[in-house]
Amino acid sequence: MGEFHQSLTTIPNRYAFLDRIDESVKSDNKLSLMLIDVVRFSDVSSSLGYQVGDIILLAIANRIKKLFGEEVLLGRISGDIFGLVIPGRHGERQLRYHFDHLVEHFKTPITFDGHAFIADFNVGAVANSQDNSDTIKLLARAEAALKQAKENKYENLQILSMLEKAQTGRSLALKADLKRAFQNDEMEIYFQPKVELETLKIIGAECLLRWNHPLDGVLFPGALIEAAESYNMMNELGYWTLEQAFKSAVNFKRQGLDLVLSVNMSPTQLYDFKFIPNLQALQEKYEINLNHLELELTEDVALSNSLMVKRQLSEARALGMKISVDDFGKGYSNLAYIRDLAIDTIKIDKTFVMGLEGNPVNLAIIQAAQVIGEALNCDIVAEGIETIGQMHMLREVGIESGQGFLFSQAIPELDFIGLCRSDLAVGTSKAFLSRQA
Repeated sequence: MGEFHQSLTTIPNRYAFLDRIDESVKSDNKLSLMLIDVVRFSDVSSSLGYQVGDIILLAIANRIKKLFGEEVLLGRISGDIFGLVIPGRHGERQLRYHFDHLVEHFKTPITFDGHAFIADFNVGAVANSQDNSDTIKLLARAEAALKQAKENKYENLQILSMLEKAQTGRSLALKADLKRAFQNDEMEIYFQPKVELETLKIIGAECLLRWNHPLDGVLFPGALIEAAESYNMMNELGYWTLEQAFKSAVNFKRQGLDLVLSVNMSPTQLYDFKFIPNLQALQEKYEINLNHLELELTEDVALSNSLMVKRQLSEARALGMKISVDDFGKGYSNLAYIRDLAIDTIKIDKTFVMGLEGNPVNLAIIQAAQVIGEALNCDIVAEGIETIGQMHMLREVGIESGQGFLFSQAIPELDFIGLCRSDLAVGTSKAFLSRQA
């Protein structure tokens, strides 16, 4: 614990950090959690480059570690947000002292290669209550505090109690919206086709949540997910989406369509001990082979070193379900973790595909993902294909399948079935097949 980190990848990521907090809470729940957001850090990465940005972030992490001592637990919640677990009971005055100590210390600039950076922070802090052993609830409360700190014009610190405060009109409206959406079947699954690039045959689809709002029409689920996270209903939303995918898989099979449906996983589900039993119950209810379904995970979740995540994924795969890593290459994950993870598909992040024609490095990254895929014996899927040129470049380097607006956006189930049955593959001209760029 006393040694400094030599790389950002050795700092526990969000899910590894959650595991560590969980261990701490179980052994002694007298602790506080601070989430430390480096203000405007994206400007640093944009102007100095990501490599320099990572070096400065690492220096910030090591300074925080040195400042608070060996007894604290440091983790990296996301790109420029760190988590800090401080053992012991803390009142508001003590948490404010820790914040002031942090800010005062970082008035000394961090320098690298002629560049100087003075770090400023937004901090959300919460002291765990005596009766709480729920790590997810603790983190959710700290994230709510950080969100308020970011919105506060006058102070960069927000301290919240574990006790819920009176709900605002906005939060009550969100909660009412969420409950009504469940009760009135306002949510719907749309399907974005996954296409075999050589033949343009539809081989699967990604299931995406849409909200048929009675006033605002069809919405992307941002507000719905915000409400679900606020009221600890992400599991309910995740299982609803999963069950809809089961229903659709059965329907597609009846229609004579042989497809694999990908479902985006809520991270909280992988920390739910009922996940595997629920999966088995859905399999028995709908009597479908699980190889028609694929759990799609963000890179940081899939590549976390969480033993619980690995166990849940391993058990799901043993039941026949496929496992996919989404947005591959986008995050900060330590690639060493992928060696120990059994997966079926790697989805290359759309930023590399969309920049394919203008930057040869993007092509090199895609080819590197292919090498990893071959070693793991898993498929490679390219996301975000928008032009014929991109499609042909991907074909040339051996990428076999992909998705993107070139083929179709996400569409309702009946439209998707029609698209699968159309003579013109994915609704496009067969001239695609004869054009070899």
